[in-house]
Amino acid sequence: MERIDRLLTKLGYGSRKEVQQIIKRGRVKVEGLCVRNPSQKAKHATVTIDGEPLDPEKLIIVMHKPKNIICSHNDAGLLIYSLLPERYQRRNPKISTVGRLDKDTTGIILLTDDGSLNHTLTSPKKEISKIYEVTLASPLNGSEVATFASGELMLNGEEKPCISAKLTIIDPYHAQVELKEGKYHQVKRMFAATGNHVVELHRSKFSNLTLDGLAEGEFKLIENNSTFN
Repeated sequence: MERIDRLLTKLGYGSRKEVQQIIKRGRVKVEGLCVRNPSQKAKHATVTIDGEPLDPEKLIIVMHKPKNIICSHNDAGLLIYSLLPERYQRRNPKISTVGRLDKDTTGIILLTDDGSLNHTLTSPKKEISKIYEVTLASPLNGSEVATFASGELMLNGEEKPCISAKLTIIDPYHAQVELKEGKYHQVKRMFAATGNHVVELHRSKFSNLTLDGLAEGEFKLIENNSTFN
């Protein structure tokens, strides 16, 4: 049970003063009955606003990140959070990306306000599979498959080698990479270590999740985190 005004404020429906006015105007119901007392306590599942159920207590969002969008709360430029509804942007705790994609990288990215889930999904011990579609500046020579799979590829500045990664060559300039870790700029640095340069990078899969028809900038909610178990 939680005070209704505190619950609505936490979910981003407005400031404490704003949600108190929403409640006093009779827009909120608990178990189907109109309430006008902001201090009344209720369970999340029993509350509606304007006849609609509340947003989930914890959000898990799958988004198709466009190019030139920044995965940060603070950097200058167009931030990924600006693509979300304003209400989501006001939630407390804040929504954060699960890891990051570079500014010029497109594809699937997860966002959540569930700090525990975020920590789990970014932990190297979890070994979450991520698949990337890569376009290269120079043709592949064929040795990269064994190099990526070896578990011995060292990147500049790292103390440990990359864990084994699966590289599938599509044609001389295009490949697919499956990683189970997430070092900084890892795909780009792995190809740089073999003397090549990544021209375009797109992440097509995160764990069992795909973009599933989402256009760039679009997103969908996942109702629970069972897909990661």
